[in-house]
Amino acid sequence: MQRVISRHNPRLRDAARLIASSRERRKQGRCVIEGEHLIGVYLDRYGAPEMLLVNEEVMERPSVRAIAAHNPARTLIVPSRLFADLAVLPADVGMLAVVSTPQPSVQAGADFCLLLEDVQDPGNVGSMLRSAAASGVDQVILSKHCAFAWSPKVLRAAQGAHFLLDIHHDVDLAAWAASYRKNGRVVASVTIGGASVYSTALSGRIAIAIGNEGAGVSSALLSQADMRVTIPMPGRMESLNAAAAAAVLLFECVRQRRSTEPA
Repeated sequence: MQRVISRHNPRLRDAARLIASSRERRKQGRCVIEGEHLIGVYLDRYGAPEMLLVNEEVMERPSVRAIAAHNPARTLIVPSRLFADLAVLPADVGMLAVVSTPQPSVQAGADFCLLLEDVQDPGNVGSMLRSAAASGVDQVILSKHCAFAWSPKVLRAAQGAHFLLDIHHDVDLAAWAASYRKNGRVVASVTIGGASVYSTALSGRIAIAIGNEGAGVSSALLSQADMRVTIPMPGRMESLNAAAAAAVLLFECVRQRRSTEPA
């Protein structure tokens, strides 16, 4: 392990660029994950990160030392002031890691997919990824204008869901949906005018489409949907938050899938 006290260290500067710039993260195919929980989930699935940065004040924690032991040659220990300059979360979070962004090799539609079209709020995207992982979604397909899934804000909101999913970026969702419909169904969420989600068959091979927070699902993607569904809202609110709507739809799929499983 190496102790670093200068903010001009090349590896620290590299991490700072990745934290600050979505363009740089996309260009390099790398991202930064923060905190023991996220780094631990990454380790379990992919192994040691490219670089681990540890606040010297937490180095004595057994859990921190156990993570650092995976690749001591690539572990940098820094003073709190330097760590605070880099990390978005509080310094007592203790560590961050630079990792290669996982790149799924196959984009063929899986049995249970979530389509995100131009969802721009990072918190919403992260929450949807978390719901997707919890509900057993295999793939999440994002359009070009979605918030970047591997940004720090999305990673924090998703709480490790990234490493349990196949995530695809910058996809033409209308074209993808047209192909998926050859042996699966595409279901689009709409605020009004769709069939009740609770009376619609949502088991089997399916892709659930969630649209932009304001505009909803585009006409191009709607034209490729097999059905449109609406969440009944007997209260006096006009709509749900996009992430909440996604959770309702995904777990209605789970409920229906379980009801058709053999006892």
